[in-house]
Amino acid sequence: MENNLMKQIRAIFFVTFVLSAFCLSVPQGYGQDDIAGQSIFDDKQLLDGYAQKYADFSKDVILEMIMDDTLNSYQIASAVRVFKERYSGEVVSREKSRGERILVRRLKLTDSPFVEVEIMHTLCRMDRYRYFQPMVPALIQKLNHYNAAVNEIAFNSLNDIIDVNNKRAREARIVFTTIRKMLFLSRNRLVNVTDPDEKLARKLKLLRWSIKVLGRQELNRLPPEVINLL
Repeated sequence: MENNLMKQIRAIFFVTFVLSAFCLSVPQGYGQDDIAGQSIFDDKQLLDGYAQKYADFSKDVILEMIMDDTLNSYQIASAVRVFKERYSGEVVSREKSRGERILVRRLKLTDSPFVEVEIMHTLCRMDRYRYFQPMVPALIQKLNHYNAAVNEIAFNSLNDIIDVNNKRAREARIVFTTIRKMLFLSRNRLVNVTDPDEKLARKLKLLRWSIKVLGRQELNRLPPEVINLL
């Protein structure tokens, strides 16, 4: 009886060993979350880590990842970033239309601000004239987001889209109108502000750019609480 028990125990150990060795030998696919398994809790680090991991993936694989509902929001946002940085400027014609459809579909489905910001930025890069008006105001709204990483990524995206050397009045008007509305809604809280926090400072920087393009007469359309901070 005891010998049979020992044989069973040895058999269990052997099977466990074989299974462990097999699992270690299985290569990890792009959907497996090795980065999230590390002790990383910073959103920006997660996004940067995934983007580095995906940097050498082909365009087709990246687009498949953007469509993959089983990936988490950090993985999808990072895949969009790789597409934006590596492929958005080189896709043309039918391939461009397919890329836009995939991005717009994902934008409609997602509730992740990271995915939203990356997609909105990418679409503006792909077709500035078509997407500036719907996407830039939405990106500006992200400057109010409680998450510091979302706020920073949105601001960097806006700076890239706008470009300080850009003198397009149409685009400056969109930026000015959006920020003006936001600041009007919060003007009562600005009365005693002398040193703007980072969120407000970012909005004011974009506002200054728009006024520089449109002309100083636009100052007359701002509440005095805002003018005092410019």
